Amino acid sequence: MNRLPFNLWIVLIAAILIAWAFSLAGTQNQPGSIGYATFVQEVERNRVQEITIEGTRLTGRLSDGERFTTYATQPPSDTTVRDWIKRGINVVVAAPPRDNPFAGILIPILVLVLIFGLFWYFSRNFRGGGNDGAFSFTKSRAKVLTEAPKTNFRDVAGCDEAKEELKELVEFLKNPGRFHEMGARIPKGVLLVGPPGSGKTHIARAVAGEAKVPFITASGSDFVEMFVGVGAARVRDLFETAKRHAPCIIFIDEIDAVGRRRGGGVGGGNDEREQTLNQLLVEMDGFEKETSIIVMAATNRPDVLDPALLRPGRFDRQVPIDAPDVKGREQILKIHSKGKPLGEDVDLALLAKRTPGFVGADLENLLNEAALLAARDGRKKIAMKDLEEAADRVLMGPARKSLVITPKDREVTAYHEAGHALAAHFLENADPVHKLTIVPRGRAMGFMMPSRQDTLHWSKKRLTDQIAVALAGRVAEELVFDDVTTGAENDFRQATDLARRMITEWGMHKDFGPVAYQVREDTYLGGYDVRQYSEETARRIDEAVKALLEEQRERVVKLLTEKRDVLERVTQALLEYETLNAEQFVRVVEGLPVEEPPSEPPKDKEEKEVPRIVPKIKPGGALGGA
Repeated sequence: MNRLPFNLWIVLIAAILIAWAFSLAGTQNQPGSIGYATFVQEVERNRVQEITIEGTRLTGRLSDGERFTTYATQPPSDTTVRDWIKRGINVVVAAPPRDNPFAGILIPILVLVLIFGLFWYFSRNFRGGGNDGAFSFTKSRAKVLTEAPKTNFRDVAGCDEAKEELKELVEFLKNPGRFHEMGARIPKGVLLVGPPGSGKTHIARAVAGEAKVPFITASGSDFVEMFVGVGAARVRDLFETAKRHAPCIIFIDEIDAVGRRRGGGVGGGNDEREQTLNQLLVEMDGFEKETSIIVMAATNRPDVLDPALLRPGRFDRQVPIDAPDVKGREQILKIHSKGKPLGEDVDLALLAKRTPGFVGADLENLLNEAALLAARDGRKKIAMKDLEEAADRVLMGPARKSLVITPKDREVTAYHEAGHALAAHFLENADPVHKLTIVPRGRAMGFMMPSRQDTLHWSKKRLTDQIAVALAGRVAEELVFDDVTTGAENDFRQATDLARRMITEWGMHKDFGPVAYQVREDTYLGGYDVRQYSEETARRIDEAVKALLEEQRERVVKLLTEKRDVLERVTQALLEYETLNAEQFVRVVEGLPVEEPPSEPPKDKEEKEVPRIVPKIKPGGALGGA
């Protein structure tokens, strides 16, 4: 239930109970009161000594001195009074109290005034003193920033194409007359779509800041209520507010909460949500041509929105705000690093290369985690090692340093990760190694982090090498221990998923050809598969997937058997150092010490110079994304 009506109903019920209690106070029996039937029995027993009659109210004293009060339905008759006197009871007849003729009218009026006064007070103060008082829950909950936000396009990075698309809106808001003179119609609505954390709300504020117009923001969930009609009323109020502040921008975040496709629940749909959507459609289509109001909305589920909401005249344009590329990530890191003291060794360009797939929120969180790590160590500047550790924390979780690991488990993990790393290093199309560690993080006992670059197209050779790398950890265990463990569960999932998609979606198997046997509906929150083949085809696909995995497994068995000595070197280095970066891993593979020997310190002039040759090693391997 909505909180405002619930609170008011509590106040209303409490006031009624108080009024009821006051109404009972006038007829409530006083202390020592008895029923009239009990009083008659006491008279028959001759236990009553005196009685005072005040109309229908009888008070008196019993033979034991106890006082009593009772009420008769009517004043006692003369015969009854004479009977009491014969019994020796001292009877006093007093004048009945005079009733106030206005009491019966004033008390109900005062109670009603109290009830509605409290109702009005709480309804007014709940919404901050609106004019509509008790009906303010139908008012829009949008926040109106009459002063333009201070955010501008200089504060937005990683989405240059989106900014170019939105600059046209800024020009219209600054000078709408120029467009109207040409008979042009500016888009009434712009839908920002992208994964969570990609900066959709941020760029909407930047548009308002650039145009220097008011910014009215609301969430899609603000409109949906359990009371039918409330959401539609809030939509009307939102657009009335916008017309008073035009030119302005209305921004509705998470619009899929109110804009979902209608008719999904046959016979059981949410009438309130559909009425709210209908009102939104009417308001957006009802703008006058010269109204300088632009509706911007954000969602990460454009696939569930109602088609009527996306047609021209409402949300004319969809602007994708996708995960930034390496250049965009570097620009975002520079923006979020403002105000943070960075050490001399920090290379944001290198960090951008190591974080493919990160969105703006991830990068901001990475820098914040690095600042926390530096502060925890008592340092004044953020070092590159802090950023590396923060990237690992964001991807895999914090290191589980307190976890008790047996030497056997530690050794198995080292061989497993070394197998992954060697396959990634020696296979031509695989991503090179960026980091190798047996320090547990999250649910992983260790991991090999590849140096992955932003890629739009994956070749068949690269995909098969990726499958081989995923299977290499289990193969290393088999070669060394002649046994297997449960540590390859996630590796099998990745390898099987890639193999199945190569066959059913990408047409990369000669026996199945360029046929889409399975369609994946990708969304920004994940995807789901739509199967489009028979049971017989499913059996053939399963056999082909298994054959492809076995083929790549045999490749890795052959590779690691040939490189068995390298596998042992990498494993021993892992057991000793626990973590190897790209340069250290390549040195171990080449049979060199993990750390390069230090240069010879300068000799004293009196000491005889002894020539010493130190080989100059060029670090191999590529540093890349996490």
